[in-house]
Amino acid sequence: MSTNGISLRRVSSADESLLNDLADVLIDCVEGGASVSFMLPITRETAISFWRRVADDVSSGKRALLIAEDQRGVCGTVQLIFDLPENQPHRADLAKMLAHRRARRRGIAAALLRAAEDAARECGKTLLVLDAVTGGDAERLYARSGWTKVGVIPNYALMPDGRPCSTTYFYRDLRE
Repeated sequence: MSTNGISLRRVSSADESLLNDLADVLIDCVEGGASVSFMLPITRETAISFWRRVADDVSSGKRALLIAEDQRGVCGTVQLIFDLPENQPHRADLAKMLAHRRARRRGIAAALLRAAEDAARECGKTLLVLDAVTGGDAERLYARSGWTKVGVIPNYALMPDGRPCSTTYFYRDLRE
């Protein structure tokens, strides 16, 4: 799929080149202040190690990985986590929506979100769940995109610089 000079695709495996590109996006997001499970300073080794684990899960079918690419390479990504308890075969968790700072405000996150929802439907999922930093750009994107806000948990996680932040939980019924 291609839109506004951005191509989107689901990857089934990741070579070293792709792992490095994904690491660049993760490092950029964390250094830009995104609360996505990592603290400053984030090392390339930490980022590559994370993406290797993701790639292993993708290869084993536990996760779907979608990427956005522009003329300079990988500029965004999102994941669907399928490795959930056996009483939840109908749902997936949407995780690690990342957009490189160079590519923001171009509709990449919204396009990745739609692509992830489509991929989930193709995999037979009818419910998606996610969390986002309360008051952040991602929270506004999910609300605009028709996701249902469930609630806020105060002081849920830390920003990369160590400040506490709240998180907002959302779900999306894909049958609607």
